[in-house]
Amino acid sequence: DINNAVAESVPFNLAQTHECIWNPLFNRLPAVDLRGNAVEQFRSLRSRMQEFRDLNTLKSILISSALPQEGKSFVAANLAITFARPKPARVLLIAGDLRRSTLDKMLGAPEGPGLTEYLSGHASLADVVQRPAPSQSGQPVPVGLASLYFLPGGHQSDRAADLSGNRRFDKLIAEVTPLFDWIIVDSSPVNLVADGANIARACDAVLLVARAGVTKYESAQRAMAELKASKVLG
Repeated sequence: DINNAVAESVPFNLAQTHECIWNPLFNRLPAVDLRGNAVEQFRSLRSRMQEFRDLNTLKSILISSALPQEGKSFVAANLAITFARPKPARVLLIAGDLRRSTLDKMLGAPEGPGLTEYLSGHASLADVVQRPAPSQSGQPVPVGLASLYFLPGGHQSDRAADLSGNRRFDKLIAEVTPLFDWIIVDSSPVNLVADGANIARACDAVLLVARAGVTKYESAQRAMAELKASKVLG
């Protein structure tokens, strides 16, 4: 409609971001801690990404897996937080799993409006991007979350395959790329549906998550094949 057309004609800037009180599940977000084995693991992964960027174009990274329950959302959230820790880094975390997004629950953030509404043309970027606000008790936002911006998945839609394949996601990535240091996109498992492979094409590269003792070699190989049109970092 005309309101959406007007909204989309106005470029998004970070001053338009909604501030919301988040209630994070800190047991799922070990990267918020100052030290620990998980913290060091994610710092090592961050270093590898930074080394790769020294030689290649790398700002938007899609995180995916072959099947559900392999840890892709856990990795996406904690890697985004790890990128956001050094000041003044700005990191955008996008919940790109339109069928079963869990990032809003991990962050304790509102689930919408989000990517579903943006891709369907019912919301602008200014409507869907959020960042954490200090708690009602006045507690400051933890380091790592303070520089994190979040685009939730929005309300679930039975049109996920169609939405992931439209060009509005390419437009989204193009518009936010100049505003952020890193963009991390969680996606649907690529062996089950085409959504992840669809949105991967708009990102610079893909990080494929496998879970020790769970992911089968054949599943990982098939996932690599599904992502053959993208640059898989590892």
